[in-house]
Amino acid sequence: MTTNNTRKLIASALLISSIGFFSFQKDIKENPIVTVSNGPDITKQNSFYTNNRAPLVQNAFLKLPVTAIQPKGWLREYLIRQKDGLTGNLGTISAWLQKDNNAWLSKDGKGEFGWEEVPYWLKGYANLGYILRDEKVIKESKIWLEGVLNSQRADGNFGPTIISKEGAEDFWPKMIMMYCLQSYYEYSNDKRIITFMEKFFRYQLQYPEDKFLLQHHYWQGLRGGDNLHSVLWLYNVTGDAWLLDLAKKIHKNTPSWSNRNSAVNEGQHPKDKNGNIPDWSAKLPDWHNVNIAQGYREPATYYQVSKNKSDLQASYDVFNIIRKHFGQVPGGLFGSDEVSRPGYSDPRQGMETCGMVEEMNSAEEMMRISGDVFWGDQAENVAFNSYPAAVMPDFKSLRYITSPNTVLNDSKNHAPGISNEGPFLMMNPFSSRCCQHNHAQGWPYFSENLWMATPDNGVAAVLYAASEVSLKVGNGTTVRFEEKTNYPFEDQLKFQFHAASSVAFPFYLRIPSWCSNAQVFINGKKIEVKAVASKYLKINRTWKEGDVITLQLPMQVDVKEWKENKNSVSVNYGPLTFSLKIGENYIKKSAAETAIWDSKWQKGADIQAWPSYEIQPTTPWNYGLIFDAKNIAQSFTIEKKAWPSNNFPFTTDAAPIVLKVKAKQIPNWTIDQYGLCGELKNSPVKSAEALKTVELIPMGAARLRVSQFPVIGEGSNANEWK
Repeated sequence: MTTNNTRKLIASALLISSIGFFSFQKDIKENPIVTVSNGPDITKQNSFYTNNRAPLVQNAFLKLPVTAIQPKGWLREYLIRQKDGLTGNLGTISAWLQKDNNAWLSKDGKGEFGWEEVPYWLKGYANLGYILRDEKVIKESKIWLEGVLNSQRADGNFGPTIISKEGAEDFWPKMIMMYCLQSYYEYSNDKRIITFMEKFFRYQLQYPEDKFLLQHHYWQGLRGGDNLHSVLWLYNVTGDAWLLDLAKKIHKNTPSWSNRNSAVNEGQHPKDKNGNIPDWSAKLPDWHNVNIAQGYREPATYYQVSKNKSDLQASYDVFNIIRKHFGQVPGGLFGSDEVSRPGYSDPRQGMETCGMVEEMNSAEEMMRISGDVFWGDQAENVAFNSYPAAVMPDFKSLRYITSPNTVLNDSKNHAPGISNEGPFLMMNPFSSRCCQHNHAQGWPYFSENLWMATPDNGVAAVLYAASEVSLKVGNGTTVRFEEKTNYPFEDQLKFQFHAASSVAFPFYLRIPSWCSNAQVFINGKKIEVKAVASKYLKINRTWKEGDVITLQLPMQVDVKEWKENKNSVSVNYGPLTFSLKIGENYIKKSAAETAIWDSKWQKGADIQAWPSYEIQPTTPWNYGLIFDAKNIAQSFTIEKKAWPSNNFPFTTDAAPIVLKVKAKQIPNWTIDQYGLCGELKNSPVKSAEALKTVELIPMGAARLRVSQFPVIGEGSNANEWK
């Protein structure tokens, strides 16, 4: 029995506790706790958004529904151009998207065009509609999605069925369609999607293992990580344990991206210029650019099941291996053209547009799984510096191959300088049917990953661009943040908070690896915290309507030396890499006459309304840079221009930042016998040419560009360019 004295002690304790609690709440509100953090506490479970269910490893960040984020500024302008351009109009011009006799709209999956092109396009097209809330796009997307749903058979299989001569089914195009269905579920909450996916995955679980993924159909095996991703997505919705059995089956039958002693064959392991396959080629199962950009995330995806950190590390290892041998270039990618070839690692080697958008998607997924700031930096690097130059400013045509050093864009065959036979440098709306359709995911997926929920009922800004997000935080209050910025072209980001009532929750801000002195302000007051590059700032406070967080990410010019690539250099300013400003002459060509051999268009399509373009240089491009490595700031002049009135900074004339630096031409650096920018020679390089001041513009704004430069030198250590 409780005595009176005990009651008094309990009452006193409760009073002290309540005073302490309210004091703590008051302290958070008036004196916010701002700390350096490695990321959210993954031992917690978000109360409002889909977590990884036990026994999976919890992710650092949780994806928000596709409609939660509204991009603004230049990013929204890009999405609008994409909708009005190639992505939004492929349904009326691409032969693979014509509805008549299309296998993806057939009840039994029979008909034409039943491979990857429809789901590749729909993956981005539908999400573009959801994000922009465009009813016309959404309505068109539903036609295809309903066709898929109506095609499911009694055994759970659906859509077009492609069987190899060995009797194995090709699941690859269906893996892509799973992404389309997941996004549609986020948008609509249509429960048919869950039932549909359950039936299909049971079909895969029962599928004969000796014919599943590994032994037949090149693409599906190497890209099995996409299948795994969707299985784990469904498991987190339903909690059905058998899905983890399927996850293990997929991982087991996928050619291993963790194995560093893969079986070497000539098809997947190309020869060097002497006809030999180097020993290090066995470190990866394949050297195709898209397979690598897409496949390297598979071990990290499986890490959520295995809990073995070596699986997570394996994804980092693949990323580093390809860059060691072919990625000593700016822009976040690697020299592959289509397939990386030993001896071809110059910055004139490029990457498919497919590879660019898959690399962005991989980095975004790796960010969610690991929470590592590195992956946010990587997604931005590709998005800001590489991807924009792969498409025309009006988004009505694109290039198959884009490289850091691209000085000519034409319809000629440049093999063997690049690994592809055909007009693969041309801006063409019909060529390269994979990229023609798969490019669609790039900006929509990037937009969807700007903000993420955290396991501790907070929110994180993990990729930066002007935007607005609405989500539930803290005790379940729906809040909204407006992000106002012209980043990456300016260094200030403002986040304004909106809610009907005050609410306490943590807010995470990514501090990029390039920023050594970030500063944060709350309602105009500077917070005394030493931000650390490659970590987060965690702001834990009670938020009220109108609160403003200002994040300052001071940028400075930095010159990166690529010792492994002829001692060449690239120039950075914050997250932006810069290229020589080259005069660009756009020459309109017939798309029909300049397309590759397997290009197709719909009957009745107005091909003349969709021309191709050559881009010819009108100014010299063969410059080496001159700068004082000990005084970089004094070697470059930064010139900032007015923000473009059309909100589109990715052109040579509209770029709002220009760097000026001394340079000399290198007369022997010319376009070579393959019609490509000549390969680099060892720096420093001699030049007797006149000293000039050249302009550098953001790499993403330059469709003709030199982004990796020789360095001009004098004296005995300078080399003749021969």
